[in-house]
Amino acid sequence: MTYQIINDNCLNVLQNKLIKHNIDLAFLDPPFNQNKEYAYHNDNMNEDKYWSMMTDVCKLVFDLTNNGGAIYFMQREKNTEYVLACLRKTGWFLQNLIIWKKKTSAVPVAGKYGKHYQIIAYATKGEKAKTFNRLRIEPPLPPNYKYQRENGVFLTDVWDDIRELTSGYYAGNEAIRKENGERFHKQQTPLALLVRIILSSSKVGDWILDPFAGTGTTLCVSYQLQRNSIGIEIDPINTELMKKRLDVIREEDLIQKYYKDYICTENLSEIWGSECEVQSETKLIQPLMFKS
Repeated sequence: MTYQIINDNCLNVLQNKLIKHNIDLAFLDPPFNQNKEYAYHNDNMNEDKYWSMMTDVCKLVFDLTNNGGAIYFMQREKNTEYVLACLRKTGWFLQNLIIWKKKTSAVPVAGKYGKHYQIIAYATKGEKAKTFNRLRIEPPLPPNYKYQRENGVFLTDVWDDIRELTSGYYAGNEAIRKENGERFHKQQTPLALLVRIILSSSKVGDWILDPFAGTGTTLCVSYQLQRNSIGIEIDPINTELMKKRLDVIREEDLIQKYYKDYICTENLSEIWGSECEVQSETKLIQPLMFKS
């Protein structure tokens, strides 16, 4: 399997047709336009301009995607209507609106209910997905259940079993850090989320695209699941980090630990692929440190 890291604006890459492979699955986790500090992106754009940009990205990814291929578009819950509009305008067929319920405390908000989830819109190019693996999981038995399940349950559109990489201590060693111990990226996507998405909507040998690759989680998971991947990232420092992260897989980034979560899934070994031969850091308990 192979991965490609492109240091550029994703619109430049997609508009100039610099990607030579058709895509089977795309994961979009863009900046949320909430005035966070990025070295190479204005995260406080005019709302119309921001959503026009996201519509362009969705259309360009659509054109590059194989028939039946999938897109997963993650955003804040308050932007759900804009995400759905982007997908609808650009030809995507909505399959599910996934609720990713956070495992940490809800964010309190004056005058309305606290915020406790993000949305992930799952859509396909055409009404039918060319690949969709119905994963089975084994969540804790609810209090009103008398008997243990024999073979787990099918995964639904509410994901409440994946912990986000919260700030501070609770982010654990999976979080990439600078030399001073600070988080390299406060919104780093957890491995477990990409494991679920890639297992669900791709097969071994497929091509996975992440136009806002960030710290490279999509590529790291794709490589270990025997999928090819392309990550586009505008920040050259992020790009350098991704190369380092993919060059030698850390113990914290190994995904074999998640295999047991889907053990009830039929044909799991075929979906997962043969175990990838990856090198792991010798200092297993040390988080990846990166110079500021």
